[in-house]
Amino acid sequence: MKIVSVVGARPQFIKASVVSKSLRSRDGVQETLVHSGQHYDIAMSDVFFEELGLPTADMNLSIGSGSHGTQTGRMLQAIEGVLVPEAPDWVIVYGDTNTTLAGALAAAKLHIPVVHVEAGLRSFDMGMPEEINRVLTDRVASLLFAPTQVAVSNLHSEGFKNENIYCVGDVMYDVALTFGHLAENRIDLLKQLSIQSGKYALATIHRAENTDDIHRLCAIFTALRNLSREITVVLPLHPRTRARLNAARLLEQVQQELVMIEPVGYMDMAALTRHAALVVTDSGGLQKESYFHGIPCAILRDCTEWIELVQLGWNELISPSAHDISERLVQLLWRETPPRATDGPFGDGHAAEAIAETICSNTPSRYV
Repeated sequence: MKIVSVVGARPQFIKASVVSKSLRSRDGVQETLVHSGQHYDIAMSDVFFEELGLPTADMNLSIGSGSHGTQTGRMLQAIEGVLVPEAPDWVIVYGDTNTTLAGALAAAKLHIPVVHVEAGLRSFDMGMPEEINRVLTDRVASLLFAPTQVAVSNLHSEGFKNENIYCVGDVMYDVALTFGHLAENRIDLLKQLSIQSGKYALATIHRAENTDDIHRLCAIFTALRNLSREITVVLPLHPRTRARLNAARLLEQVQQELVMIEPVGYMDMAALTRHAALVVTDSGGLQKESYFHGIPCAILRDCTEWIELVQLGWNELISPSAHDISERLVQLLWRETPPRATDGPFGDGHAAEAIAETICSNTPSRYV
């Protein structure tokens, strides 16, 4: 069985690390790993391959950045150029990035069955590029691997056939269980940053709806600066956010009040999350990773595709347009952490094995 896995961004490298390992451990499976180049610098790309033991990409398309249309179009053309000579039985895509959509469309146009890992997530906000990507990818996928029962319900409500849907759990939970103990031992990072376990908040801001809107950008960083008067705030700074802060003439002020560091690899980020008192983020993955490590999280977005953790009372959704962001962050920092459910919504930590087993036991059926 020939499989092409298409990845291109940090969360996809993390997810593919366990799925590729499980696939490659099976007799008769030949996987080709294609890196679109969506994340292309060492801090956002290479380090994840190294740390997580992900096989070196067989092909790097080196697409780089660009507008959504330009980037997706270039990826679509380049991925098609890989799939035609490879002629795989399955194409696997992950999550909701432009790489995800380009890989799914390229395969579907060539009548190659698509596997979508992390299917069924919905924020119900079509203003988010990620929502468009995940909805369209689900529509052309033959195997829909949902991480939670909420995701399954979303797919059912949209009319997807039950036989195409598999609730396997979240591969990010697999990764957290596999590498969590290694992150626990990275205390040297805290020493380097002159911070102590449980005495800092970890913040990440990178989404375009927050960074490209000057009002939201200012509101978020005003709130983070106010939070820093209560507790040290550590900010691994995304390249896009750095550029927007610089353009808004806020970068120098933020540097003075927050502990600003360069983007870090998975292990260092897991360590920073595991030892934080609070996580503040607009990331999708970090919402869950904070829960995996037992840390409360403020989500600075209008909506979230991981609503389960808000419903559990673990995470709090705070709109960057709200007038009381600072107050709510401080309240969340000092509130008593709720107990974690022993039977959480993300499976048993064996999602990757279930995905590999299901793919290998299904006969690919090409579109006609």
